[in-house]
Amino acid sequence: MITRREGEAMLRKVIAAATIVGLAAAGTVTVPASSASADDDHRRLRRLINRLTTEDGAPGAIAYVEDRNGRRTVIRSGVGDVRTGEPIPVDGHWRMGSITKPFVATVVLQFVGEGEVELDAPVDRYLPGLVDRRITVRHILQHTSGLPDYLEHLSLPDIIANPLAHHERSDLLATALKHPPLFEPGKGWSYGNTGYLLAGMLIEKVTGRPYGEEIKRRILEPLRLRQTYVPLDDSVLPSPHPRGYVRTAPDAAPLDRTRLNPSVAPSSGNIVSTASDVNRFLGALVGGRLLDPPELREMMTTRRTGRPSGSKYGLGLERVRLPCGGHLWGHAGDMIGFSARSGVNADGRRVTVMANLNPGNTDAQDDDLAAALTTALC
Repeated sequence: MITRREGEAMLRKVIAAATIVGLAAAGTVTVPASSASADDDHRRLRRLINRLTTEDGAPGAIAYVEDRNGRRTVIRSGVGDVRTGEPIPVDGHWRMGSITKPFVATVVLQFVGEGEVELDAPVDRYLPGLVDRRITVRHILQHTSGLPDYLEHLSLPDIIANPLAHHERSDLLATALKHPPLFEPGKGWSYGNTGYLLAGMLIEKVTGRPYGEEIKRRILEPLRLRQTYVPLDDSVLPSPHPRGYVRTAPDAAPLDRTRLNPSVAPSSGNIVSTASDVNRFLGALVGGRLLDPPELREMMTTRRTGRPSGSKYGLGLERVRLPCGGHLWGHAGDMIGFSARSGVNADGRRVTVMANLNPGNTDAQDDDLAAALTTALC
């Protein structure tokens, strides 16, 4: 364990890799794909990425921006490893958290298009005896089922203290169902993970294969997303990757929780990927390459979330207004040690921003990650 003084010193240390060009501002770099971008165009984004690693306390942060022509800009701040001072990898592997949900929703909607699943049929038709018969497939994908979120009833300190512990899906579901529903099915909206736990089980019931295999067969292989996979109990991230950290108190040194058994978030938050792969996935999804028009319209049929951003949620995709006009389609993702925000705008610009701290100074970090995403998309 490093001392607090050593940790703070490392947080301020940035080492730019020799292959990176264009030192931008203290603690940031840009990587153009084909031609240099004007430095002034990215000032606000640089400030936000720097703020994540200073005021917000994340060891490192990165924005990975691509336009529809494949031109790329990467801005980094801080470090990927507080012990060594190594920078955040330009396109390293991350735990993407709830960015898993659009992958799962896409597979379910492909089944809808193939006639294997009815969107407004009860979940009980496919998974009999588990939940209220009024809860439909649409409800679990749109967070309108009223099911309690099992994660709200697990001990976060226990998960942080025992990161390699295995969690059975049946136990996670039972944890949720011990508690009364939040509202009648379809009568409210509340973001949670229990519905997507059920969605993963539904995929397996329909196909007889693990949901991760179906995601690989239907999404990863067709799009050639070679750096993305669905782990089961594998706690080790492939290289390259940053370290993932938590803060147990606002003034505490970051605690390394890179190794984590992802079974705590099956089919709701366990995908491992890279910024470039996530960008490609969202671009293909919103661009109509993964779903036929009727199913894509269903995915993009939204309801208000009640969040301050004014966002609306479809089936595994969130729609957020952009300050420059228009909107983004995307998703947020948080897992122990890692936070990510990803989105696509109408011009085909694709952005993923990430910080290797979760939980941390949550409100400030969440706000700045969201602001960095919308700024980059504008």
